[in-house]
Amino acid sequence: MPVLDFSVPPENDGISVYNFLRAKCGVSYRLIKKLKRVPMGITANGIHIRTIDPLHGGDVVRLHIPDDENPTAPVELPIDIIYEDAHIAVLNKPPHMPVHPAREHVADTLANAFSAHLMQNGEPNAAFRVINRLDRDTSGLVLTAKNSHAASLLHGHTDKVYYAICQGTLTGNGTIDAPIRIMEGHGIQREVGEGGVRAVTHWQALKNFTVTAPDEKRYELTLLKIHLETGRTHQIRVHFTSLGMPLAGDDMYGGSRDLIARQALHCGQLDFRHPITGDKMHFAIPLPEDMAVLCGENPL
Repeated sequence: MPVLDFSVPPENDGISVYNFLRAKCGVSYRLIKKLKRVPMGITANGIHIRTIDPLHGGDVVRLHIPDDENPTAPVELPIDIIYEDAHIAVLNKPPHMPVHPAREHVADTLANAFSAHLMQNGEPNAAFRVINRLDRDTSGLVLTAKNSHAASLLHGHTDKVYYAICQGTLTGNGTIDAPIRIMEGHGIQREVGEGGVRAVTHWQALKNFTVTAPDEKRYELTLLKIHLETGRTHQIRVHFTSLGMPLAGDDMYGGSRDLIARQALHCGQLDFRHPITGDKMHFAIPLPEDMAVLCGENPL
């Protein structure tokens, strides 16, 4: 059972347990409600305490967070863990691997692999709480929280940088501000169009290059650095398709698979504040092999 400790500063002397946890520690109402049903769920200096009780400067409030009831089935799969502590983990997801189990993928996902890793390390009952989900064929950094408190503090507070290879030539930098909607007659595919939700993508061209496919067809390509102001489903893929420059390999949106067997999209940088310590966390990884080969080098 994970535990979280919070020290009460002198200036908060007399504050109630509930107000301290909610206003000063950022603990969600839902978690507090759950802890009230757990024996010794909330203690102060080792003694059970109610949420209406007052606290005093120097008290140590401990939360005994109950184990998750339905963790993902563990399956031993290769997994690249960039960073891990008691509260969070940063993973490097390979292309072609789904993040979560679904109808056609029940035992080959990042969640299965991480669940097996946790079991091997004596943490068998932790759910897989992804903070930044990636599409199956998108590679790169994935942040997961090991408990609901860390997850609630991280959601909406990460800064990500993506790298993509689009078909066509772009130079300089720019912004795509165009609404995205579900394509009529499709459940998953998106498009730019009226009635959609506002979506904003900032891009910078890093490199222009030409690649010849096995059939001798030549492709003009651009390596892009991308920052999302909003986070819509398939946003990067849809926005560059709207420019007539789909991502290489993205056959759902008009890209060619002559050069790469998936959309050339990679989450290469991730920044956030640690949900417990408040420390600034920064992670960066290079392009995966398939994108690096396409560029002719690994520029990151």
